[in-house]
Amino acid sequence: MGLDMYLNAKKYLWRNKDAEVAKQIGEILEIGNRVKEITIEAAYWRKANHIHNWFVQNVQNGEDTCREYDVDRDKLIELLQTCRQCLDSGYSHLLPRAEGFFFGSKEYDEDYWADIKDTAEMLNTLLSDPNLEEFSFTYQSSW
Repeated sequence: MGLDMYLNAKKYLWRNKDAEVAKQIGEILEIGNRVKEITIEAAYWRKANHIHNWFVQNVQNGEDTCREYDVDRDKLIELLQTCRQCLDSGYSHLLPRAEGFFFGSKEYDEDYWADIKDTAEMLNTLLSDPNLEEFSFTYQSSW
């Protein structure tokens, strides 16, 4: 049990534009040309409650639910910049810890900073990947 967090990249397959991709996936799965969307787990965190708290406050309008929320690229850029600013300045108040049932540590220790560094690296990779330019993003947590 615990806080699991997922950032997914999704692409809706348009019949005319992405027909060949849908066909290829359909053939692999032996289901024909019925594939409508591709979903990729773009990032995963475990008990990084400070990163989760950022999504709750900046994407989920303060509602801490296990629903799926759309995340604009601009928001991901904002999180990346916040992570970088936090790492550069050493200020933990930029990404405060959050308490919750099985949410993990409340300490501002090595794991806290490692989560921020890992998040910055993941987001930098995602946002600079030209293959993901046409994908939209969603965030969902589970506990």
